[in-house]
Amino acid sequence: MQVIIPLAGKGTRLRPHTHTKAKPLVHVAGKAVIGYILDELKKINVEEIIFIIGYLGEQIKDYVSKNYDFKTKFIVQKELKGQAHAINLAKPYIKEDVLIWFADTISNPNIKKLVREQADGLIYVKEHEDPERFGIVFPDKEGFIEKIIEKPKNPKSNLANIGLYYIKDYKLMFESINYLIEKDLQTKGEFYLVDAFNLMIDKGTKLKSETVRNWMDCGKPETLLKTNQYLLKKTPDKKYKNIKSSLIIKPVFIESGTTIENCIIGPNVSISKNTCIKNSIIKNSIIGEKSIVEESQIKNSIIGSFATVKGFYKKLNVGDDSELVFGNET
Repeated sequence: MQVIIPLAGKGTRLRPHTHTKAKPLVHVAGKAVIGYILDELKKINVEEIIFIIGYLGEQIKDYVSKNYDFKTKFIVQKELKGQAHAINLAKPYIKEDVLIWFADTISNPNIKKLVREQADGLIYVKEHEDPERFGIVFPDKEGFIEKIIEKPKNPKSNLANIGLYYIKDYKLMFESINYLIEKDLQTKGEFYLVDAFNLMIDKGTKLKSETVRNWMDCGKPETLLKTNQYLLKKTPDKKYKNIKSSLIIKPVFIESGTTIENCIIGPNVSISKNTCIKNSIIKNSIIGEKSIVEESQIKNSIIGSFATVKGFYKKLNVGDDSELVFGNET
């Protein structure tokens, strides 16, 4: 099996953090978002992973090469023309069934099941109380998909497409994508991958819906914090070093090299490596690596890497290399 992971988006909803860091490398519960996907792929026999990269793509190449030993290929998407356009860039290299995994979300699919799947492919879904916000899958009684509609009004189905697909007939998929591009069949100014899947279904392809238990969004600050909170509950307890005169309220995740002194940390706090925190209270927040937080009370906040925050007592969304100092600095 080959895998395509599209990563070329700029992550505008996560700015300012994505001005300097590729969105898939933002940390949540002690790990980069893309790391959760790659760790799942280690459970199955993957022939090759093809990454579609763009803005800050070199950061992703560096992260993958340092932390994983998959056979990989990196393709630059120079024009952001949509999902189908991104997937089509991998066409010359796909020689077998393909798993397509968009990295905006973290989920828990049973991908080991793919080795015995009898359908022509799977589209992973999750029930959602607000289906008008998503691409919605309409399956028949046996679970085979009849159509997929992007952000429908008052849909009878609430099965949201989560951005994870397994396709056996990759040749027909690329033929369908090429048809969209040649005929300039765009949805909201982009070439949508689900439009290609609808063409495949019309030609008789049996795509089945597969429901996941959990689907966690990492695309916006507020949803990133919710995902961090959920994942921290799954994190095993551990003892932390370099903590002096401080109260740690679980769940938290504190990476190596971090110094904490005279603080209350938690619950639901993720702190990246080599950070220094003193005389502060931090709750429900994510702190980037090599940052400094002093004399502050922070809640529901995201602080980037290499940032300095002193004397602050509110909610923050601070990017990398920032410096916020409140009060008199001598």
